[in-house]
Amino acid sequence: MPLRADGGLTLVVVADTHSEPHAEATRRIAAVGPDLIVHAGDIGARRVLDDLGALAPVYAVRGNIDERAPDLADELILDLTDAAGAVALRLAVLHIGQNGPRLRADATRLARAEGADLLVCGHSHVPFVGRDAGVVVFNPGSIGPRRFHLPIVFGVLEIAAGAMRTRHVCCETGEPWLPAPPRP
Repeated sequence: MPLRADGGLTLVVVADTHSEPHAEATRRIAAVGPDLIVHAGDIGARRVLDDLGALAPVYAVRGNIDERAPDLADELILDLTDAAGAVALRLAVLHIGQNGPRLRADATRLARAEGADLLVCGHSHVPFVGRDAGVVVFNPGSIGPRRFHLPIVFGVLEIAAGAMRTRHVCCETGEPWLPAPPRP
């Protein structure tokens, strides 16, 4: 996927829709104006991808609740390229990549073997951005039905001026989402 002519790109990352994206998800995602959408699995009904595809091109991986299908891989390597065709950012996408804040060994192997700059995963419903075993990992959380006390959020990856920035957006409010500060 090429970057825009200005060298930038806005990528929305979603996961764990479980056939029922939040009622405000489409509107909130559209407000971001994505150039590309990545779904990190547990899609549920395939109409979810069709609905997202009305907003921007969609790349998706199969989650543990999804049927095996020829057009839905378990892993995806996505190269974002500059105007000269050189890889500006390589993403490795799979559904289950974390065990808490730690990367699973198979996810680490995939990211390293593919030379990924960023590993994108879902499954936990827990929004997360961090680094483990030398790999940067981004979990968008979930825009599907609420699980326990977790927020209903999606991720945004913005590339501008050669820098990458990630953030999470609350589906319910459209506001940036940040974890609650630790209790004393």
